[in-house]
Amino acid sequence: MLDAAIIWDWIAFAVRWTHVITAIAWIGSSFYFIALDLGLKKAPHLPPGAHGEEWQVHGGGFYHIQKYLVAPETMPEHLVWFKWESYATWLSGAALLMVVYWAGAELFLIDPAKADLSVIGAMLISAASLTIGWLVYDRLCKSALGEQPTMLMLLLFVLLLAMGWGYNEVFTGRAVMLHLGAFTATIMTANVFFIIMPNQRIVVADLKAGRTPDPKYGKIAKLRSTHNNYLTLPVIFLMLSNHYPLAFANDNNWLIAGLVFLMGVTIRHYFNSMHARKGEPRWTWIATALLFIAVMWLSTRPMYTQEQIDAAYEVELSDSQLEMASAPGFEAARDAVLGRCSMCHSREPFYEGIYWPPRGLVLETEHDIIAAARQVYIQAGVTHAMPPANITYMEQAERDAIVSWYRAAREG
Repeated sequence: MLDAAIIWDWIAFAVRWTHVITAIAWIGSSFYFIALDLGLKKAPHLPPGAHGEEWQVHGGGFYHIQKYLVAPETMPEHLVWFKWESYATWLSGAALLMVVYWAGAELFLIDPAKADLSVIGAMLISAASLTIGWLVYDRLCKSALGEQPTMLMLLLFVLLLAMGWGYNEVFTGRAVMLHLGAFTATIMTANVFFIIMPNQRIVVADLKAGRTPDPKYGKIAKLRSTHNNYLTLPVIFLMLSNHYPLAFANDNNWLIAGLVFLMGVTIRHYFNSMHARKGEPRWTWIATALLFIAVMWLSTRPMYTQEQIDAAYEVELSDSQLEMASAPGFEAARDAVLGRCSMCHSREPFYEGIYWPPRGLVLETEHDIIAAARQVYIQAGVTHAMPPANITYMEQAERDAIVSWYRAAREG
């Protein structure tokens, strides 16, 4: 039976699948071109305007690649533009943000212990922060700081820390990391859409009109491309962070994100130096390891107070949700959840090796169960995803009871 909950969950899966695929394409092409650009070699036989060349072999074929610092003398008939990898990644990520965090704002986005936000208010903060953050970053790049790349990178790091701290003041820990990743990805895609591609079009237009392109456009685009290169690895970490409570479920999540941004710099510096044939700065691996140790330490110092934890799990129920307690079969579904799920999904889990409720989901009271009814229905009713490996031996009759109650409540 395909009800709304099942359809919505499959939509979320499809959007996430699309997002991962497009991100792989974008990151792969980005890493390839950075490595290619840094690895170009000078040669005496290069045509006028060529900056360097590279011979590569792949899939049984040999490729001879040449780069023109500004542009070739004549424009080729067929020119491939690398842009949709970036656009599709951002669009699918924005869709995923809406499907998971906006549609599920009461569970994944709003933290009552931090701010008393309405769903609409939280959504507006979510959307506006991405736009405002880009405008601040873009203004910094277009200022005199554009001629001081190191200082600009430091200010960008400060901006990212400030955004992380701000998110942590209003959103759940999971949403903090996700939004910081979305903010960073917005900068990266906006760089492509508003700066890199328009500058390339200016160069192409000049060539078609017989004018000599101004090299400043390539210089500006290269600065933004370099920023994108160093931001890529932290964005991936932030995308994955929602699966690991140690990364997001504490007061220091924004500081952890800050250290991850520094790790992204040290790792990319190593590979960029290697591709540019400037040696292999092995100190970067030591620095990365020390930063990672600091991340692990911060993940437990300090954790949320018990008062904050209790407040975070007190989700206010709507009238329709409150009515679910009177739907036929609620008692049987409640008993199944309390008996098979609450040992892990509690405010203080007592199952060995579990220190925080998985995915921040608690199922200790009737209120908790109703608030997470859709997740329980899909994870433990329609599918056998929970409990993992059916470690608590949930019977099929108990799963059927959850399904029957949820459908009766929705039909009622």
